[in-house]
Amino acid sequence: MKVRLKQENGKPKGKTDMNLHQRNSIAPEQLLAQLKWRYATQQFDPARKIDPPAWSALEESLVLTPSSFGLQPWKFIVVTQAEKREQLVRASWGQRQVADASHLVVFAVKSDLRETDIDSHVDHMVKVRGTSHDTLSSYRDSVVGSLIQNREPAIRRQWATNQVYIALGNLLTSAALLGIDACPLEGIEREKYDEILGLKQKGLETAVAAAVGYRAATDKYATAAKVRFPKTDVLATM
Repeated sequence: MKVRLKQENGKPKGKTDMNLHQRNSIAPEQLLAQLKWRYATQQFDPARKIDPPAWSALEESLVLTPSSFGLQPWKFIVVTQAEKREQLVRASWGQRQVADASHLVVFAVKSDLRETDIDSHVDHMVKVRGTSHDTLSSYRDSVVGSLIQNREPAIRRQWATNQVYIALGNLLTSAALLGIDACPLEGIEREKYDEILGLKQKGLETAVAAAVGYRAATDKYATAAKVRFPKTDVLATM
């Protein structure tokens, strides 16, 4: 199941003078249909692979994920080696999704976010937006003061982990919109993941993982009723 924009004559239906603040969108019922269709896939079809254009789009969805201060304190590791993925199964309490899914993404965070990371981000902002370091000096000092100078390394790691869950949610929703299945994986031995993937030497730590691909016909959970509390129980308006 894939969501498609309505088109006329090969072009998206609607006004042709769209500006930066106007974009085509899917209908609300399409969004809800895809969110109701998705589930944490328990069995993947190992023979079915995500085609390159769709996977490229999912990679870009990760790149485009928002983060606090825009710092992107993460690294998304796509594990393609079958041998490593089998090793990771053993570090995932035997969950076969890790090896059977078309793709496996490990979400890692920087072990010790430092002032130099802030400076690298500011340098990139200057390059991309064509602004100056002087213009961004107050922003830079504010980030360093609130995130680096006033927080212990453990607190900074927790902050980074909080950010990476935004990316995880973005991937799950983006996959659903493309009709691709996914399963978030928290039941993993993070230190073993770090060891298998050699993350410590790179200043990274595993936070969470996600298997992405297509559900197997034998996955009984594909047709199970989705269990959610009523909106009145989880949503409040003030």
